[in-house]
Amino acid sequence: MTVPDIIIAVDGCSSTGKSTFAKLIAKEFSFLYLDSGAMYRGVTLFAMEKGMIEEDVIDETALEAALPSLELHFEHSPQGTNLFWGSRCIEKEIRTMEVSAYVSPISALPFVRAWVDELLHLFSKGGRVVMDGRDIGTSVFPNAELKIFLTASPKVRVKRRYDELISKGQKTSYEEVVKNLSERDYIDSHRSVSPLRKAEDAFVLDNSDMTLHEEIIWLRGLIQGRFGIFE
Repeated sequence: MTVPDIIIAVDGCSSTGKSTFAKLIAKEFSFLYLDSGAMYRGVTLFAMEKGMIEEDVIDETALEAALPSLELHFEHSPQGTNLFWGSRCIEKEIRTMEVSAYVSPISALPFVRAWVDELLHLFSKGGRVVMDGRDIGTSVFPNAELKIFLTASPKVRVKRRYDELISKGQKTSYEEVVKNLSERDYIDSHRSVSPLRKAEDAFVLDNSDMTLHEEIIWLRGLIQGRFGIFE
């Protein structure tokens, strides 16, 4: 199936499988995959390593002044897409629970969102891009040709996140994951700038009990109907 050069926005709460789904779309239809969440995690790691977060307090003045010096970019390979801070690959470092604990308050800062949005627009010139996050279809690309909002039951989301962390050798508890996801959901949906919400024209996919193969079948049907592709 030949898909036009569109932008596909994938939004949803943490651990609904946004990144996995978006990467699958990129592979299936030869799209460029961009992980907006990784960008915010990169900024969070930067703030942590530069001593801008102490005792749960973010030095917003220092971060805003230093942010223009932060060089983040994606590098793509047959094995996937990785985020780099300069020449340093930080893909694994940004997925830790330590970074997860601060990424929501960091991403709620208006100047951080503006900085990330500018880079994402630069990366997306020419279309044929799939991007996942929490405000892609509402704020970053409100005119995206196709918007999808992923949901999953709380129990499924916690299990996915817990299994992911354990598989990566990180020490955590089920209770810590429940607390982290709950806090992130609240911050993401209540922030003053670009809160997490479903775009009015987004298609909802509850993947609680779906396989990845079933998700792609669903997407193929959606694209065929949306763009009149029957081949």
